[in-house]
Amino acid sequence: MYKKTIVILFLLFLAAAAPPALAARAGSAVVKIIATTDVHGAIFPYDFIRDKPADGSLAQLSSFLAAERSNTGQQVLLLDNGDFLQGQPVVYYYNFENTRTGHIVSEVMNDLGYDAATVGNHDIEAGHPVYDRIRNEFKFPWLAANAVKPDGSPYFSPYTIIKKGSVKIAVIGMVTPGIPNWLPQQFWTGMRFEDMIESARKWIKIVKEKETPDLVIGLFHSGVDYTYGGQTADTPCNENASQLVAERVAGFDVVFAGHDHKATNKTVKGPDGKTVRIFGAQNAMKSVAVVKAAFTRNTKTGAWEKTVSGMIKPVAGMAADQAFLSRFDSQYREVKAYVSRPIGKLATSISARDALFGDSAFMGLIHRIQLEITGSPEFGLNRANISFAAPLLRNASLPSSPDGVLYVRDLFSLYKYENFLYTMQMTGRQVKDYLEYSYAGWMNTMQSDADHMIRFKKNAAGNVITDEKTGMPVPAANCYTYDSAAGIRYTVDLTKPAGSRLTILSMADGTPFSLTGTYSVAVNSYRAQGAGGHLVRGAGMTDRDVKAMKFVTSSTVKDIRYYLMKWIEAQKGPVTPEPSGNWQVVPEAWAAKAGQRDRPLLYTTPH
Repeated sequence: MYKKTIVILFLLFLAAAAPPALAARAGSAVVKIIATTDVHGAIFPYDFIRDKPADGSLAQLSSFLAAERSNTGQQVLLLDNGDFLQGQPVVYYYNFENTRTGHIVSEVMNDLGYDAATVGNHDIEAGHPVYDRIRNEFKFPWLAANAVKPDGSPYFSPYTIIKKGSVKIAVIGMVTPGIPNWLPQQFWTGMRFEDMIESARKWIKIVKEKETPDLVIGLFHSGVDYTYGGQTADTPCNENASQLVAERVAGFDVVFAGHDHKATNKTVKGPDGKTVRIFGAQNAMKSVAVVKAAFTRNTKTGAWEKTVSGMIKPVAGMAADQAFLSRFDSQYREVKAYVSRPIGKLATSISARDALFGDSAFMGLIHRIQLEITGSPEFGLNRANISFAAPLLRNASLPSSPDGVLYVRDLFSLYKYENFLYTMQMTGRQVKDYLEYSYAGWMNTMQSDADHMIRFKKNAAGNVITDEKTGMPVPAANCYTYDSAAGIRYTVDLTKPAGSRLTILSMADGTPFSLTGTYSVAVNSYRAQGAGGHLVRGAGMTDRDVKAMKFVTSSTVKDIRYYLMKWIEAQKGPVTPEPSGNWQVVPEAWAAKAGQRDRPLLYTTPH
């Protein structure tokens, strides 16, 4: 009797002191899933581009994680959904400038204890030397089931199995298959990208049969709006297929979306009628997905029964983890010194806001530098007659200093992405049709001076669609598709229908322009690869020829920002940015009046 009492007391002691794993075996378990996405270098609570504090960072997430991990009634699963190798200068610096030490992204993510992450399109944009290196530095699996080698085997890990207590969790990762539409092939040599739905069907079957997990998570660097860019639910290799996978492929319990930078919290039904929860946090650590998976053991079958609930939690206001900041202080100071290096001076300030309404000093500077770079033998490019470029940020301005000094950080406002500069051979007709396509998406057809100049999205009734959060009209196309040109003189007549608005008067030097002539054109690698549709739907080139870069004649070996910096450093005095002076919107009076009216609809604050 005495021995039996001792055994009972011992078992009661174990139950009282049981960690979550033992509690799970006793009949219940809770797993808290925390998922970041599109971090884009927001490691510190500081904006290296604008030289000011930022209220969204992994340093703040570190504090939140510590609090969640201290809760002994749950297990924490930490995931990331891709796109962390592009954005803030801190990642650019460790991608291309300081390649001697461990990459700050791998060091930070290992430090935070990520369980798994998915590859993003901007991670691929960093190039093979960067993402192949960082994959070896990660202490967790980097996933992309639909990024496969020529033989069909995965280039990255397709999935991973993670145990939290006695709960077995499968995480299947996928990346948007639109990468070949945006990046030159040298960025993704050795792989191709499968349709997400087809890849999900293949891997869910393997995972279910081989691993028998208790919870299946889809970690997809892909958005939820499958109609984006005119696509449909049946478009092969749809860019934003996260919701399509949830609705068409049975077996997922939770899907984390990314890529679209939108806060998503919705419920859909899978093809088997079961509920699938979809969550997606915002970019740049504005928010994080926090999901609770509660498990109860079915006493008859022994299987887990689960419920999933969650929210998108804002990061603003979270305290930064001072211990985290201390651990990475040397990297912070190194990058701060890098972006604070002066490289030149501007005689006047420039704003991308002006670029949305006509010829501007902001775009004039980019066009000027692109054309001069191609004319400099040291950079190894063919000389271009014409330059195409668009404002990559709608609200960029520089310099950041009151005295006009340009710093390295300013180049990230002037040029956001790590695109390369290419030259292409195009006919005069292709040049005109390219620009017709650009202005068709950019500017409205005006019936009177009371109409909008900017083309806004409209519903079936013809009313302008407004953003749910801001209440402001939504442009029909993103500003990074608003390509203008330098090197030719032309007008854009907004009284004429889209597709027949441009009149090209001559080359910029006054020599004739011919629709049947052939011209060398400077264009970024994103556009040269077919992104935006300017070359295929606009200029009429075949997608096959564009993807094969049939018309590309030369390319830089580094990103455009590097060459912009070199050009500015080579100037002997302050640079005076000016509009190219080669194009105008007509009727001029209508355009001026419409511009004054549309600017407040796009910008809530004065510049």
